[in-house]
Amino acid sequence: MTSDKRDIGAASSPLPVMFGDTDRRQAFAPAGQSTQMIVGASGESDYTLIHTAQRLYQRYDLKRVFYSAYIPINEDSALPALDTAVPLLREHRLYQADWLLRYYHFSARELLTEDEPNFDPYLDPKCTWAVRHPEFFPVEVNTASRAELLRVPGIGPKSALRIVEARRVQSLGMAELKRIGVVLKRAQYFITCKGKAATRGSRAEIAGALLDPKAFSVGMQQLSLDDFVPKALPDAAPAVQRLEARGMAADVAARTVRQEALQCLTKRM
Repeated sequence: MTSDKRDIGAASSPLPVMFGDTDRRQAFAPAGQSTQMIVGASGESDYTLIHTAQRLYQRYDLKRVFYSAYIPINEDSALPALDTAVPLLREHRLYQADWLLRYYHFSARELLTEDEPNFDPYLDPKCTWAVRHPEFFPVEVNTASRAELLRVPGIGPKSALRIVEARRVQSLGMAELKRIGVVLKRAQYFITCKGKAATRGSRAEIAGALLDPKAFSVGMQQLSLDDFVPKALPDAAPAVQRLEARGMAADVAARTVRQEALQCLTKRM
């Protein structure tokens, strides 16, 4: 393994002291404490929100930070306009990132930077990290540490633990990983089994496997008893919703945005 893989733990060190933080976690509520952040009511970036969440976890040992997309109800000059779309996809990305902080040993500074302060609407944060760090892959599932396995798209905490336990008695291949519960649609491009690549794909194929279907989600709206039209779901990507608002059919808008996202991601890889 490269030094990049061995240094994973170094990225989880506490953030610089801010707002009176100290090196010690302070007792806050014996039974545990949670808090909630409203997303989209003011101008904070995802970078600010996720770093704030990390500080709260580190300083107060919070059980959970919840995120709630702002829904415009009252008209006020200090708030978004009433016709502002509810940022449900952004809320979803923050929950995914929060999960990475708590269960995957990521740090906030690994996920976002001041230069890129918001999450990609078309990729979940873990896939975004994987695309940015090709030097970390492929990961050999039969020898990698649990921390290294957790960096692989498609491998979660439970499947990583099962891999570590199963390989004590046998070498693992694709069939075993599938039974363990690994999401091979994504993981297969980032792993090796017994020194051999699990599969090979073009950049476009890999990009297509990584794109989040939620960002292009379209349902059906019933206009009358027998009249149905495609309708972008509330948590579809903002670009899909904008094209639909301009008169493009929702399913066409979703395909158009997905194709553009696929092209952009393919070029980045």
